[in-house]
Amino acid sequence: MACAIPLIIFFLIRLTPAPPVAEIENARIKLSQAGARRADTYSKKLYTEAKIFYDSAMVHWKKENKKFIYFRDYDKVLTFAELSAKKSVKAADNSVSSSTNLKKSIGQKLDTLDNLARDITRYFNDYPLTSETHKRISRGKLFLEQARVAYNRGEYQQANRTITDAEYLLTSSYKDASANLKDYFSSYPLWKKWVNATIKESEKSGDYSIIIDKFSRKCFIYLGGAKKFEFDAELGTNWVGDKRLKGDKATPEGMYKIVKKIEGGRTKYYKALLLDYPNDEDKRKFRSEIENGTLPHDAKIGGLIEIHGNGGKGIDWTEGCIALTDREIDVVYRNVKVGTPVTIVGSVVDLQNALKR
Repeated sequence: MACAIPLIIFFLIRLTPAPPVAEIENARIKLSQAGARRADTYSKKLYTEAKIFYDSAMVHWKKENKKFIYFRDYDKVLTFAELSAKKSVKAADNSVSSSTNLKKSIGQKLDTLDNLARDITRYFNDYPLTSETHKRISRGKLFLEQARVAYNRGEYQQANRTITDAEYLLTSSYKDASANLKDYFSSYPLWKKWVNATIKESEKSGDYSIIIDKFSRKCFIYLGGAKKFEFDAELGTNWVGDKRLKGDKATPEGMYKIVKKIEGGRTKYYKALLLDYPNDEDKRKFRSEIENGTLPHDAKIGGLIEIHGNGGKGIDWTEGCIALTDREIDVVYRNVKVGTPVTIVGSVVDLQNALKR
């Protein structure tokens, strides 16, 4: 009988169901490794399934442990633990792959949008766009910088969300600005005709003539048909397009002449060359807009458009005039006379070449 007791105890131990401790621990480790690889972010579905399986294993384990020891069944615990481990491994692998691909995709988008932002600054920083477009560009650049910061921190999901906003704002703004610019340059054939006529007149007379290129902010001085001087120019704050009425702060476009040379106390701009704006063509267009209702009946056409000094500010700031530095206006003032032609155009070259300058 004494020999039978140890034997009975042995068989009782053998019959006791063993909990899958190793499998549960393995599932926990695999789930933790998946979490460390950000599977909760980059492989959310698989990671969620792995976590559910692990939680189910733990629930069933606790449930079985409440039973009498010989009635316990850990099969479901083992099944859920193994499923959790497998899902965790897949989630971890998928997370690494997804985050790598997302990182690559975002990096490419950042480079593309960096180039777009530079193009916007290059072509439109001094271009008088609408205030709404300028706001969208500013917000787009801010989102782009925030996306760059998140990207460098490894927060690719956040970077992706932010860069999507940046992409929309910058792309749409660039599209609108480009359409506006393209529409503005539709007048290039007329500008070219004016420029050629002005240079030809200078060549024929052997005298001076002036050409203002608004897009490049340049003042070209010709003598005998050849360019003799080139100066930077500052324009009206709303320089795109022709001047339409008094107070619109636009620099007019057309073929004009100097009608008066002013210096000393007679001008607040050091020295000034008064142009014959509005000329007959300007008056005709103004009357036409009044008749068509595109300008109010009480609108005034304005005047007092000059090439004057006090420039060198580096921005467009005048009410519609062309500003040069005092040193440059001295050069121009000294060489021109009343009657000297002054032609003002949007650009002396077409849009494609203007953007290369």
